Amino acid sequence: MVRVTVGARLHFGFQNLSLAYERLYGGLGVALESPTVSVEALPAGEVRCDDSRAREYARRATDMLDVPGVELRVHETLPSHVGLGSGTQLALTVLAATARAYDRRPEIRDDAPTLDRGGRSGVGVSTFERGGFVVDAGHPTERFTTDRPSRGEWAVPPVVARHTIPEEWRFVVVLPEAKPGRNGDGEDESIRTVVERADPAISDDISVMLLRRVLPAIVEDDPETFGAGIAEIGRLNGAWYADEQGGVYRPPVGELVTDMEESSSIFGAGQSSWGPAVYGVTTRNEGDAAIEAAQAALDSAGVGGEVRIARPRNTGASINGKR
Repeated sequence: MVRVTVGARLHFGFQNLSLAYERLYGGLGVALESPTVSVEALPAGEVRCDDSRAREYARRATDMLDVPGVELRVHETLPSHVGLGSGTQLALTVLAATARAYDRRPEIRDDAPTLDRGGRSGVGVSTFERGGFVVDAGHPTERFTTDRPSRGEWAVPPVVARHTIPEEWRFVVVLPEAKPGRNGDGEDESIRTVVERADPAISDDISVMLLRRVLPAIVEDDPETFGAGIAEIGRLNGAWYADEQGGVYRPPVGELVTDMEESSSIFGAGQSSWGPAVYGVTTRNEGDAAIEAAQAALDSAGVGGEVRIARPRNTGASINGKR
């Protein structure tokens, strides 16, 4: 029996969505210890799994690995399409578990495109591999233009910066009761529309914020500056998406972000990916107050939901069994 476990990821946005520049996308994000995806696997003569999404990934994985089948038991999953990376983390967990069940080393980065992962952002793949805070290089614009190539015909973007997140930092994660974020064909169409009219000047502002505030802050263990910088990058990304999602943030995220940032315990807040997940940067000492502030924001907005505090994860997925 092999068991693979990995945490969620937060996605803070992209560095560039304009066709005017040589590289498109370029994601930023962090790995979290929780919530988690956890899968057990055994070799089998066919694919057996009660979870429909995991079963489909297992079929692709067994084809890629040229093995007869696998028996999967999904113990934990992430909520789907809320901004925590559920699809990528589940796909890669299933791939890794299937490979190790046959005593093989999983080739996560090479095989992720065949599982339809890493087609825009490489953050989910990179955090699965090593955890931490990740910035990827994006894709060559001439290859991607307004559409991704066909599934499997791209490489996961290389990591251009990866830093260990200080152990005292925490992330408050809010999952409001709201419709799922964009995904599938709907996401593709929205991204296409955004890219066709994206203002390149926003990319320049993001570059300045990343290089002069965010990266120095994480190296110098400065959560206040990091949080403010990441929140501003999120707002700049939201300017690209405003017409597609109903504002700089999708409702009701904007109200939650505004209220959360009024708390001295939260150093910056924003929307993860298409949402509706909302994050806030805080520390271990401020964690309880950050949770109270996030819950108060939900109450003020009249929205139900879940609030949790998450530790950073500075290692990749844990793989136990075989080898």
